[in-house]
Amino acid sequence: MNKIELFQKLHDSSELLLLGNTWDLPSARILEQVGFKAIGTTSWGIAASLGYVDGEVIDFDIQLSTIKRIVDHVQVPVTADIESGYGENDEMIVTNVLKVAHLGAVGINIEDSLKGASGLMQVSHQCKLLSRIRDALENSGFSHFYINARIDTYLLNQAPLNETLTRAKAYWESGASGIFVPGLKNAEDIKTIASCTLAPLNVMASPDLTDCCMLKELGVRRLSLGGSLYRKMIKLLEQCAGEMLNSRNTSIIFE
Repeated sequence: MNKIELFQKLHDSSELLLLGNTWDLPSARILEQVGFKAIGTTSWGIAASLGYVDGEVIDFDIQLSTIKRIVDHVQVPVTADIESGYGENDEMIVTNVLKVAHLGAVGINIEDSLKGASGLMQVSHQCKLLSRIRDALENSGFSHFYINARIDTYLLNQAPLNETLTRAKAYWESGASGIFVPGLKNAEDIKTIASCTLAPLNVMASPDLTDCCMLKELGVRRLSLGGSLYRKMIKLLEQCAGEMLNSRNTSIIFE
């Protein structure tokens, strides 16, 4: 079984997949060492670690180099967050996905938010893009490469439930392997979406969404950390540095 097949199997398991999101090789190695079965990159974390804001501000080659460094040095499957695809047109986006696949990654997240604007891509356009990506992957020998189609309805509060159900069905039929709905928190909505689509449902951890056992019961197949682990690390760094400065004592870093 290759890593792409293993990653697919993790979504079909009876156990919810807790996906650790990392921003560099050291963080990826730590998650692998403690036992995470798969790793995802976080575009937000990668950008923040380099002093940039999220939103495809950094060059895609920087994303690729980070993905490659992680893929080359861990044994678990690695999926890549490529935001809206880092391309001005569908052809460029498809090319970028193939670049990620050729690095040895097992999948991508690709979102349906409009790049550089507030709003969602038209369903028909996003479906066409997903179909082109799937065809290109199949033709290049990357069968079962995981396309996690991110639906930003809840993040943007655009008729969340009905619009999400519409997009989930359409994206699945266009070649998506799973759907990712960040901002989805309501238990009844989670249960409805999970039961009304064939695509495995991925949600993002938040202060209101932390319990893997509860989410599994609702039908969720994958829980992603997003940029939360990076933000937690930075908060701890800030607290530690502040305490040292205020106490004039460095003992905290040796506890």
